[in-house]
Amino acid sequence: MRAPASAGAPGAAGERAVYSVTRLNDTARALLETGLGNVWVEGEISNLARPASGHVYFSLKDAAAQVRCAMFRTRNRAQGFDVRDGMQVLAFGRVSLYTPRGDYQLIVELLEPAGEGLLRLRFEQLKKRLFEEGLFDPARKRPLPRWPRAVGVVTSASGAAVRDIITVLGRRCPAVPVILYPTSVQGEGAAAEIAAAIATANRRAECDVLIVGRGGGSLEDLWSFNEEVVARAIHASAIPVVSAVGHEIDFTIADLVADLRAATPSAAAELVSPDLQEVAARIAQGRQRLVQAMALRLKRETRELALLERRLISPRRRLEQHFQRLDELLARLPTALTTQLSLKRSQLRALAARIGALSPRSRLAAHDRQVQHARHRLLTAMRRQLDLREARLTRCERVLRALGPGATLERGYALVTDVEGRLVRDAATLAPGDVLTTRLARGRVESSVLSSEAPPADLDADTPQS
Repeated sequence: MRAPASAGAPGAAGERAVYSVTRLNDTARALLETGLGNVWVEGEISNLARPASGHVYFSLKDAAAQVRCAMFRTRNRAQGFDVRDGMQVLAFGRVSLYTPRGDYQLIVELLEPAGEGLLRLRFEQLKKRLFEEGLFDPARKRPLPRWPRAVGVVTSASGAAVRDIITVLGRRCPAVPVILYPTSVQGEGAAAEIAAAIATANRRAECDVLIVGRGGGSLEDLWSFNEEVVARAIHASAIPVVSAVGHEIDFTIADLVADLRAATPSAAAELVSPDLQEVAARIAQGRQRLVQAMALRLKRETRELALLERRLISPRRRLEQHFQRLDELLARLPTALTTQLSLKRSQLRALAARIGALSPRSRLAAHDRQVQHARHRLLTAMRRQLDLREARLTRCERVLRALGPGATLERGYALVTDVEGRLVRDAATLAPGDVLTTRLARGRVESSVLSSEAPPADLDADTPQS
C-alpha cells in the first residue's frame, strides 16, 4: 500500500491515510515505547499466571485502575523474591502494546517489594512538589568556579568518600586546600546534620565550591539525601554545590537540586579541581570541540536509527510477542476443546431425540435388506469385472511377450548399434573399421566392420523400412 502524504478528513484533497490494523497497532506501540520510555509503577499484583514457558503475566492495580503486565523468563529468574497475588510491589519497565490483540501493557524488567516501593513513592511525591516550586530549574544552576580558592566537602569524616576526594584533589591540584564539614550521612537525624553543615559552610564562606555526598549504598542508606531539608539547604546555598551521592546508578533529590551532579565522589573532585597546565587546557578545548562534533554526529545518527527502529521490530521484541501469543493460544486450547466437545454432545443428544421420536426400525430393516442386496450385486459385478480385466491383462501380456524385442532375440535375431547407440539398419551406412555392438538374447558382442555390402536393389525395395 502506498503511504499517503497526509491524514486528511474524508473527502479532502489528496489520498486518504488508510492504516491496516497491524500497522495501526505497530504505530501505537512505537509511540508508547518512544514517548514514555521506562517508568516505575506501584500497585498490587492480581490475576497472576505462570504458564509452562516460564514467563509471568499479571495485573497491577490500585483503587481506581489496573494495567496488564508481562515479565519474560530471563527477567523472572533474576527476581530475589516469590511473586504472589495481593503483593504490593514497585515495577520498573517499558510501556508497550501487544500487537495481535491491541492490548496496552507494561513489559516489566524489575520488581521490588513494597518496602523500597514506598520509599520511591515518597521520592516521586517530593520530586514532583519541588519541581513545581522550581528547585530543579536549570536556569538557576550556576557554573562552577574555574579556579577555586578552596573546596568544601560535606560528608562523613570516616567514610571512603572523603578519602577519595582528598586523593583526587591532591593528585590534580595539590595547591587548593580541602575543608571538611563532617556530618552523619545515614540514619536518624543525618538529614538535619547535612543541612546544618551546608549552612555552616555558607556562613563561614571559606570555600568557592561545595561537594555534598557519600559513597554507595542501598536506597535506605542514601535516603538522607532524599529529604526535603537537605534539598532546601542546597537550594539556599550561596556557594555552588556539586552532588556526589553513591555510585553512577544512584540518583537522589540532592542530585536534582544541586548545581551539578557527579557520578561518584571521585568524579566530583575531578569536576571541581582546575587543570594547572596550559597544554592540558588546550587539549581540553580540543576535546570539547571533538565531543561537540561527535555529539552532533551522534544526534544525527540517533535520529536516523530511531526512524529505522520505528520501521523494524527488534528480534527480541518480536520473540517476546511470539512468546506471549503462544502462551495465549495454549491457555485458550483447553477451553476451545471443552467447548467443541460440549457442542458435539448437544448435537448428538438432539439427533438421538429425533431418531427416538421417529422410531425408524421398519425403515431401517428395509434399508438393510436393500443394502445387502446392493452389496451382493456390487460384489458380483466387481468379481465379473475383475475376471474380465484379469483375462484381458493376460492376453495383453502374451501379446507383449510375443512382440517384444526379447522374444525376437530368443528366435536368433540380434540388435546391432553403432558407437553412438543408434540401430544399424543399412549396411551402406557402415565403413570398414566401424565399431559395432551386437545385442543377443543373452549378452552382447563388440565387433569391428571389415567390409560392408549393400543389399541387391530388388531385395532393398522389398524390405520394409522401420
